[in-house]
Amino acid sequence: MIKNDAVPSWKKLSLFALSWPILVDSVLRMMLGTADVFMLSRISDKVAGAVGFANEIIMFCIMMFGFVAIGTSVAVTQYLGAGQKATASRISALAIMMNLIFGVIVSVIVVCFSEPGMRLLHLDPSQIAIASTYLKLIGGFIWIEAMSYAVSSIIRSNGNTRDVMYVTLGVNLIHVAGNYLLIFGNLGFPEWGVTGAAVSTIGSRILGLIVLFILLYRKTPSPIRLRDYISFDKLYMKKILGIGLPSAGEHLAWQSQMMMIMGFINIIGQQALSAHVYVYNISAYFMALSMAIGMGTEIIVGHMVGAGEKKAAYFRLLRSLRISILLTAVIVGIAALFRYQLVGLFTDDPKVIAVGASILLLSIILEPGRVFNIVVINSLRAAGDAKFPVLMGVCSMWGICVPLSYYLGIHLEMGLIGVWISFAVDEWVRGLLMLARWKSGVWTKKAIVSREHVPAHSLEA
Repeated sequence: MIKNDAVPSWKKLSLFALSWPILVDSVLRMMLGTADVFMLSRISDKVAGAVGFANEIIMFCIMMFGFVAIGTSVAVTQYLGAGQKATASRISALAIMMNLIFGVIVSVIVVCFSEPGMRLLHLDPSQIAIASTYLKLIGGFIWIEAMSYAVSSIIRSNGNTRDVMYVTLGVNLIHVAGNYLLIFGNLGFPEWGVTGAAVSTIGSRILGLIVLFILLYRKTPSPIRLRDYISFDKLYMKKILGIGLPSAGEHLAWQSQMMMIMGFINIIGQQALSAHVYVYNISAYFMALSMAIGMGTEIIVGHMVGAGEKKAAYFRLLRSLRISILLTAVIVGIAALFRYQLVGLFTDDPKVIAVGASILLLSIILEPGRVFNIVVINSLRAAGDAKFPVLMGVCSMWGICVPLSYYLGIHLEMGLIGVWISFAVDEWVRGLLMLARWKSGVWTKKAIVSREHVPAHSLEA
């Protein structure tokens, strides 16, 4: 009988077993922000729009925390694939400390500069005070999310995606209960409105982080020592940042272009902002499926590349891409049929519903293009090829999406529909470029763990 330890780590991993907990986890994480927007929309569209705008800034910060987590995930999966468990644990400890330091810095920046930033992005003056209250509270404790991001990615890299899902489920239940009590003042609790939503979010995230640390020490195959947290090994930092910094550049380009485009939407009008916030919250659930399959594939591809199985990794990505496109098309098609009802969950304003429904219909074209980006880019990074997606992303987002959004949405007065058309063009251009990069086989020479290279021309043999 072959011992379990003798079986390569990638052969123990199943795409379905990895991806469905990531899907549930992603949906639950998005529900944290959506729950605030949905429950505050009971007060008014104006309040919901302000908090939705603040959540865009918060998501910008959280995405930036991912640059360490992404670099860590790639390094950990490749070292686990190569059988070097102790090295994987040392890298994990280093990543947690790096994200803690980064998170504290970001918290200070958000608290100090939130109001000037919102004025710069043309948020309606009557909404700035509402958004500022929410943003300063969440932003002051956003370092918690930075650590959670790092710990969750480490646990997932070890193949334990289901554990992270259970933690996120618990966080959501606590968050929704906290919203019910503190936004509306039910069961004798104070009626804090926007402040209550922020306090509920912070409290639930603190409890979630505590549980994640408990799981980290129970699930890692090689124990993390206390001294690993403070031994800032330059070699490991270089490996993490070598993948993470380019990924941060891609996320920065995406989120910064979204901030710029949010400024355009604010110029179009408050109804456009409300419609965008509502539809963006809905479309985030479309992305969750592709994100789950992409992250599941990333874990498997990382283990495969670490083990030197690059031909298997090549075909694994193509199979995952086909699955993701098919499933996304079905889900978006169903959502388009019920587009008026979905937007109507957030608002009774017929103009907002009409615009939002048009955007949801456009998603039939947009979302399949986004699938290419999410799924293929994850695997390129897992293989160590992180710079190309950034370069293409910056060129497309700022060379196509931002100017086209202004031209269609404001200059041609197409409004929010014009802005979302620019999103679709950007996603398809980048997505097809990512697929061409994967098929070229250039990524086979980018692995962090040195292995014998597979010639690019042999991949499709």
